Amino acid sequence: DLIVHVRDITHPETILQKATVLSVLKNLNLPSHLLDSMVEVHNKVDLIERYKPTEENALAVSALRGQGLEELKEEIEKKILTVTGKKILTVNINLEGPQLSWLYKEATVQEVEVMPEEGTARVKVIIGNSAFGKYKSLFPN
Repeated sequence: DLIVHVRDITHPETILQKATVLSVLKNLNLPSHLLDSMVEVHNKVDLIERYKPTEENALAVSALRGQGLEELKEEIEKKILTVTGKKILTVNINLEGPQLSWLYKEATVQEVEVMPEEGTARVKVIIGNSAFGKYKSLFPN
């Protein structure tokens, strides 16, 4: 669903390496949307003082120090949701009904926060548009 190209930005041939990787990817005849949505990651930025990417949409990270990893995770999540046509939603459900079981079968349940005194739960899910449409028609409340 997504290509993440991680480059050692400190390598003396980093620009040539990028060109080589792009050439190989193009020769694989991948769908154009994969190449267009590729995430470019510049790693080892901790070794270059005040590093700022000059390439548009490149993310600067230091895997060693954890710098920029949260932004990278958010970018990957955003792109994956876009290319797969899914979204992240939080729905309130009644625990006595079949909603939670249905969500586990038809979506990706990420988090369940139970409110036992109310008999309800807040459920965070990753769900496709058609599955969410079915959910709304099955459970209109």
